[in-house]
Amino acid sequence: MTSPRPLRADAARNRTRIMTAAHEQITEHGPEVSMEQIAAAAGVAVGTLYKHFPNKNDLVTAAIATSFEALADDAEECLQRESQGSPAMAELTGFLNRVMDTVALNRAVKAAAHALGADHTAHPAMQAVETRVTQALGRLIRTAQAQGALRSDFTLDDLYLMLSTLPADQPPTARARWLALLLTGLTTR
Repeated sequence: MTSPRPLRADAARNRTRIMTAAHEQITEHGPEVSMEQIAAAAGVAVGTLYKHFPNKNDLVTAAIATSFEALADDAEECLQRESQGSPAMAELTGFLNRVMDTVALNRAVKAAAHALGADHTAHPAMQAVETRVTQALGRLIRTAQAQGALRSDFTLDDLYLMLSTLPADQPPTARARWLALLLTGLTTR
């Protein structure tokens, strides 16, 4: 089996412009944005967009995968800080705060947050990133429990449920209150 040929320079530029426009358009309008809107924002013909992404699902999946990557990077950075002495519960709380604020402003991240824990068998790229998020957050949860800061019965599925029900449409003060109330029920102190 031969590896795929690298993209020509102009094709690579078009793909980058398409991905940038897709992420911006999905951030602003959500996954319902049309292919025509994305092509126009990228400054390419719709046919060029379809050469790179045969259907809208492929394009939306690629754009949401970028947001998944950002979530995975953040979760792994939390884990890194925890390994350097930061309390695991503080890292989990910070992660939830950042995700909640980002979801309120970014519909692509909102779609990614809602997709966490869903079946991604059709999208291997999404599976790999979700594995990164799952491993980092799972370890933070176990460490926060071992440190006595988090309820012993709290699970990763509970965290995913929290992420899928974030009150993103509420003002910042209401979001902060929601998280404070939830954390009161989750912490042991």
